[in-house]
Amino acid sequence: MSLKVNLRSNNFRSDVGSYGSELKIKIIIVTPTAENNLLQHQLNFSLVGFQQSDRMAAASVSLLKVVLLGNSWSEKNLVGNLLLGSTVFREAPTCCQRISGPLEEEKKLVVINTPDLMLPSISSKELTEFLKECAKQSAPGPHVFLLVLKPENFTEQHKQRLCTVLEKYSDQSFDHSLILISTPKERSLGFKKKYEQQPPLKEMIRKCRYRYLKQKDLERPELLTRLGQIAKENNGEHVSYEVFEDTTATLPGDHQTPQKNPTPISEAVKAAGLRAPDNTLQLSQSGINPFSH
Repeated sequence: MSLKVNLRSNNFRSDVGSYGSELKIKIIIVTPTAENNLLQHQLNFSLVGFQQSDRMAAASVSLLKVVLLGNSWSEKNLVGNLLLGSTVFREAPTCCQRISGPLEEEKKLVVINTPDLMLPSISSKELTEFLKECAKQSAPGPHVFLLVLKPENFTEQHKQRLCTVLEKYSDQSFDHSLILISTPKERSLGFKKKYEQQPPLKEMIRKCRYRYLKQKDLERPELLTRLGQIAKENNGEHVSYEVFEDTTATLPGDHQTPQKNPTPISEAVKAAGLRAPDNTLQLSQSGINPFSH
């Protein structure tokens, strides 16, 4: 009996936009029969997921800035708290909230939570004011837009509004975006297949270069790693707001409470019956480094 092993490696691109390798393994077992003929048994299998490089160059980015967008403020709060490792977002934001926390090796993570931009009462002018405020809070710009989407009520109007925000911010926004699909309340297999095939969600995933994750069973290290991968794919560059240039205004300290200045968006949110956020948001230390996974 003889054994022959063939190895072949192929590059692949995962559904979240990261590159890796697929190792093809072919094993041929040659066994003599009673008639002195050779009987070959061929076994084929593959090992997928050997990442070429998941590590962020530590010298290239020392501060990872993430902007939360989406069609559910409660889901955005959950994701923001997951990233920061502490319950700092509690209620519906009425303005951009900038909270930062330390990571390993003297890195920092900054999370900018945003008000509900899906309200139909928000005008184009008010969206422009939001973009200016977001540019100030994330100056010189975010590395990743994290789109937290609740699938069961993500409508065509939501998709158009979200695309408008990203397109107005920069023509590079979609290259820096990751979709996080929240877990639907109805968890039957048929329902999941139904919402995954909804045109608005499918089109949004396509625009974001098929970078998406599902929130179910998602752990913090994995999410931070994916964010770090997107920053790496874009060479650590941030997204600059292409219309608004004056983003050099002094920002308050990293551990401050969110700004509470009234804005047209905050008035619209209040008119919708949502409460303002708590003034006493606190931070806790984080032990996860998205640049080292």
